[in-house]
Amino acid sequence: MEIKLLKTTGSGMVKTEFVDKRTRGGGAAKKREKPEHGTSLLIAFQEIRELIVHGKMSPGTWIVEADLAERLNMSRTPVRAAIHWLQREGYVLEQRSVSKSRMIVAPLTKEDANELYQIIGHLEGIAGRGAALMPQAERDKLVAKVEALNVRLLTIAQGQGHAGEIFELDRNFHRLIVNAGAGARLSTLHQAIEPQTERYWRLYASSIINDLHTSVDEHAQIIEGLKNGDPSAVETGLQVNWLKGSQRLGHVIDIFGERGSW
Repeated sequence: MEIKLLKTTGSGMVKTEFVDKRTRGGGAAKKREKPEHGTSLLIAFQEIRELIVHGKMSPGTWIVEADLAERLNMSRTPVRAAIHWLQREGYVLEQRSVSKSRMIVAPLTKEDANELYQIIGHLEGIAGRGAALMPQAERDKLVAKVEALNVRLLTIAQGQGHAGEIFELDRNFHRLIVNAGAGARLSTLHQAIEPQTERYWRLYASSIINDLHTSVDEHAQIIEGLKNGDPSAVETGLQVNWLKGSQRLGHVIDIFGERGSW
């Protein structure tokens, strides 16, 4: 098991270090096996992205290449390449000063959230059109699955169930529709953008629970469109759900501030 230590540098920047608890008593930690040749870059990208998405590398955190290389048991070359890949996808930013520059985990900002939610809303809207045009027997199966998820979300909104399940239930609701109606290219685009929106949902989820019933109602409109085989209704419903979600998130960011921005 590992713990995360936050240290403040002389410049005020927060630096994240990961320490294996098994080493804090003299015991030797089992070293992670090195990835197979040719897979290091992809593995580094995926694992650093997961740390960022799950908030284990906080917004605004100074990225230390050597620390990540040691953590992943890799050379610094694939880690450096992964960091630049993450920069291209918006997870990492370069912060410049007069004397030097450094990479930091991208802050969570209201402007970025609005853009991401609009993008994923349009992508899912296209997928929703495809799902609504499926044969009725296939649509009926899809409707049964998403309806069951929405009922569980409604139960939580009514004060029952486990609030910790909200994220997975909501994500599965959207993924079922995307998987049913998206082609290969659209699926690839969605898989690229979804983790970026996930950062916001995971870190701000506890502050949006009071509006869960509203999201459940929006889901119900999407389900109704699927039942009727109405592609325009499903597309609009998905776009509205993300747009309203962005607005709800924006209110929370106004209250608590943009994480990692200073």
